[in-house]
Amino acid sequence: MIINQTFISDIKTIITDSREMAIRAVDHQRTLMYWHIGKRIFEEEQKGKERADYGVYLIKYLSEQLQPEYGSGYSVRQINLYRQFYRMFPIVHTLCAQLSWSQYKLLLSVDNESERDFYIAETVKNNWTVRQLERQIYSSLYNRLLLSNDKESVLAVARKEKVPSEAKEIIKDPMVLEFLGMKREASYYERDLESAIITHLQDFLLELGNGFSFVARQKRIHLDGDEFYVDLVCYNRLLRCFVIIEIKTHKLTHQDIGQLQMYVNYFDRMEKLTDENATIGILLCASKNDTVVKFTLPEGQKQIIASQYELYLPTEKQLLEEVNRELEIFEERGEMSSHLDNK
Repeated sequence: MIINQTFISDIKTIITDSREMAIRAVDHQRTLMYWHIGKRIFEEEQKGKERADYGVYLIKYLSEQLQPEYGSGYSVRQINLYRQFYRMFPIVHTLCAQLSWSQYKLLLSVDNESERDFYIAETVKNNWTVRQLERQIYSSLYNRLLLSNDKESVLAVARKEKVPSEAKEIIKDPMVLEFLGMKREASYYERDLESAIITHLQDFLLELGNGFSFVARQKRIHLDGDEFYVDLVCYNRLLRCFVIIEIKTHKLTHQDIGQLQMYVNYFDRMEKLTDENATIGILLCASKNDTVVKFTLPEGQKQIIASQYELYLPTEKQLLEEVNRELEIFEERGEMSSHLDNK
């Protein structure tokens, strides 16, 4: 007797899906338990709020009573986390069942409410693991997107309230490629960086942004006897277009921009289908002069993006300085525009 293998595969899928749903359900109940513990602690604290040390004493005493019976999950540090959890998410109905307790613990380190909302929406939308969420928080994804977008646009895209219409809404500058494991001080060729990206392709696509899939490496272009090779070709299903990436381990030049423009033109005329959008070109470079980029490209163009890469995670101070610098430039432009309007 021959058994259809599709039947076996279906049964295996049912078992796997059911197990995953059971694990998620148990974890969500655990998350709710920690929230209710935090709520009860906060309510008890209010009874002795006139005593400055009451809260500290209460948590220490509670830990002494619970830890011998229930284990290390009720240490002073853990109980403080439950209290903080309730204070940060005071309405139980706002808790997301798709997020695990481990992910909520990571979110407790994010003080800004809009930033926290962004990471919650992105985690649910992209089904991020704990490790992926941790990396995005520590690489300050939210702040990097804010460098080229307004807060409302970033949040709207994350919550699926808005479909990205421009590459800059999902492509970051700088890109952080610390997962490649390449040392900053080392001398390396562009092919070395490209090979490292291919080795860590899943992490690279995650860093690129939402909706990216890999198409080709060293895509050959033949033009009347001359041959050219595009470093990386991707496709973005949200923007519905090809995204071609050129890697430059030196400071960006206007010749690099011209080369990428030629590749973009080729894909638009030879590869793009009629119902697809215009090709996007990304110059991934070690450093760049934004003014050179600005005057090399036509005004208002949206197809070529120069993004600097970093081989290490930026510090919060570095990112805040960059955000503040961009805000100052924006304000100066606003003042200049207002001055011209008054004239």
